[in-house]
Amino acid sequence: MNKNYEKAKNYWSFKLPRWARILLRGFAALVILLTVAFIGLAWYINTHKDEVMAAVTKQLNDGMSGSLQVGDMEPTFFQSFPRVALRLENVVVRDSFFSVHKRTMLSAGEVNVSVNILALLRGTVDIKKIGISNAVIDLYTDTNGYSNASIFRKKSKKEKAEEGGGSFPQLKKITLDDVTFIADNRKTNKLYKFKVSSLRATTKYSLIGGWHADVSLKALAESMAFNTGRGSFIKDKELDGAFDVTYDDDAIVFAKSRLDIGGEHFYIAANIGVGDNTKFSINIENQSILWKNAANLLSPNITKKLMMFNLSQPILVKCDIVGDFNEKGDPLIRVNAGVKNNVLDTPGGQVTDCNFFGVFTNNNTAANGFSDANSAIKLYNFKGAYSGIPFVMDKAFIQNLEKPLAIGTFSSKFEMEKLKGLVDDDLLKFTKGTGTVKVNFTADIVNYKLTKPIVNGLINVANANVTYVPRKLDFKDISVALNFNKDDLYISKIVLASGKSIVNMEGSVKNFLNLYYTAPEKMVLQWNIYSPQLHIGEFMGFLGTRKKTQVAIKKARKGNFTDDLNQLFEKSNVNMKLKVDKLFYDRFYATNAKAEVMLTDKGSILLKNAGLNHAGGTLLINGTMTQGSLNRYHMDAAVNNVDVKKFFYAFDNFGMESLTSANLKGLFSSKVNLTGSITDAGKVVSRSMYGTVNFNLKKGRLVDFEPILTVGKLAFPFRDLKNIEFYDLKGNFDVKGDKVTIHPMKINSSVLNMDMEGVYSFGLGTKIYVDVPLRNPQKDKDIDDKEELAKRRNRGIVVHLIAADDETGKVKIKLGKKD
Repeated sequence: MNKNYEKAKNYWSFKLPRWARILLRGFAALVILLTVAFIGLAWYINTHKDEVMAAVTKQLNDGMSGSLQVGDMEPTFFQSFPRVALRLENVVVRDSFFSVHKRTMLSAGEVNVSVNILALLRGTVDIKKIGISNAVIDLYTDTNGYSNASIFRKKSKKEKAEEGGGSFPQLKKITLDDVTFIADNRKTNKLYKFKVSSLRATTKYSLIGGWHADVSLKALAESMAFNTGRGSFIKDKELDGAFDVTYDDDAIVFAKSRLDIGGEHFYIAANIGVGDNTKFSINIENQSILWKNAANLLSPNITKKLMMFNLSQPILVKCDIVGDFNEKGDPLIRVNAGVKNNVLDTPGGQVTDCNFFGVFTNNNTAANGFSDANSAIKLYNFKGAYSGIPFVMDKAFIQNLEKPLAIGTFSSKFEMEKLKGLVDDDLLKFTKGTGTVKVNFTADIVNYKLTKPIVNGLINVANANVTYVPRKLDFKDISVALNFNKDDLYISKIVLASGKSIVNMEGSVKNFLNLYYTAPEKMVLQWNIYSPQLHIGEFMGFLGTRKKTQVAIKKARKGNFTDDLNQLFEKSNVNMKLKVDKLFYDRFYATNAKAEVMLTDKGSILLKNAGLNHAGGTLLINGTMTQGSLNRYHMDAAVNNVDVKKFFYAFDNFGMESLTSANLKGLFSSKVNLTGSITDAGKVVSRSMYGTVNFNLKKGRLVDFEPILTVGKLAFPFRDLKNIEFYDLKGNFDVKGDKVTIHPMKINSSVLNMDMEGVYSFGLGTKIYVDVPLRNPQKDKDIDDKEELAKRRNRGIVVHLIAADDETGKVKIKLGKKD
């Protein structure tokens, strides 16, 4: 054995220099010394557990105004070498009013503290590190403002002197594992709750006060409610990040650092007041986040408003939250967003090529506090395309999110054909033209739709071709200028061309935009219309009922512009003052036509004081027409001195077949009160008329009227029946469908005189009684005395005739008297 020892001694002597051997021996001695010291400390702690626990408890209690209780303590020597680590179990920290509010500030299954060995050997406890596991930290403030966190209030110099205590220990390391942190302020309705899975903090203290810490955190945010009535920010979101934290006398400052919230990468900076300073500010930034993900991080009252919209591509977002922990209500919330080349979905449709800078604030007016009522969404330099139509809004604000109000500017220039993306082709079909829009607007928002708008600005349409599909009306080369002046709409410079017609129009609608959204049936469009040449046949579409568009049939989606416009056309009323130089309709031709026309939401057309020149005379008409499968009309007309030949020709002989315009000459006057039906094509429905007709024919002639010629061949073979001259012919008719009742009527002519009455039928049922004096009127042509003429009229033989139809409808004349 001695030989082996000598060999080992020689080996080490040969390998190590003397200084190294001395150092090695010193290290070995130190290890032995420390081992002995730790064994001694273990013995000391185990034999003086109560004293050490009391010292640790006193040190932790120092700087607190409440109580700290420790269930048990065990040393864990090498966990914090060269310091001694003590594991405290079942640690409870309560303030002095616990019996009142029953909220324990700290309840920890395990607290590990690291103490200085030399201080411990001197009989004192110097804590430098603390770790808390399986714990709940509950900071509670009641409705009166008392907080159990007052346990950490600073002691006065007098208290420190009397108690001989120092300040709260300067902890160099703090760790939290599986710790629930709650800050519940009932006075200000704030609730913060985090489940901390891991927190690591390394702290350095300054000689002039304060400290600096490097902190890493992994946690779940269960609640971050600055106002519990509004709900929580970042609710149920995972937090993962590191912080550079600095503390001075009244604030904890978090330098800008990355923090992942719910998997999104944010950069956050904050300033949190402590002690008497209860103010805070938090700055959050994300360079690329989806709109929905950003909105879901905010409180529900804000999220609900923002989720009305969506952006398909990520955006840049910056958010500032500034408030006071001791103040009720919401903090200041300010969100800035940058949007480039994005697609925006809104309740009213989709905006493509979307670019804008947006701001949300809940303090729009500085003096009015932080609330939904004082909130605003502000969009600047908003550019995009809606249904293919490009537009620019220099600014667009939505203010007061409780009762939203939209304010902004809108401008656009586009080809009219692009309106097919906005207005369905089965309502209005544009094939040509350009449109420009430049307006300022203010409007309420109800159920995500604009209502009660006030608009100022201009809309111009130039050289447009359009078809109004429900009435099959085509217009060409339209020019329109719409001038919005607050509530009212003024329409000028409209030029319509349809076929051979040219129409110039100017109009206005009072309270237009308000009624457009709320009550289109109350809207009245006032038109002043002038036409140098108007062919009514090209506008016959207005006679029939308005055809249902596919939008109406399919029960169009809410918010669809076509549906709104369709309702406007269907329900609004139109008052027109019409002046036409030349008026054409089928065979009818008139000049200098003037009229007032009203189109109602009930499908009625009212005609008032319609006057015109026709066939050398005048017509004045008042009437109504109700649209339906057949269009019912009522007409009061006064005809004065028109050429009867042209008049009958213009109105297609009023449905008569035997008596036509070719048989008539003279000046015709009449008063007509009729109801009847007219087709969508403008044709009078035969046998549909009811009413009265009074007429007067001056200088009248009956030319080649076949029924008279037939009778005349037998009765008056030597008289000129081809050209019968009438003297002031008057008559009264009652019209009832296909029957015309002829009241007793005296006919005085150049060929014969006759008395007539009875019923003329357009179908079956004709029965007319005719009394014909055979005396030749030419014998009395030189007599001017009316009484004498009346006496001579029936002298001689009087033939009594009956004109009646047979079962075939053919009218036959026979001798006979009225029964």
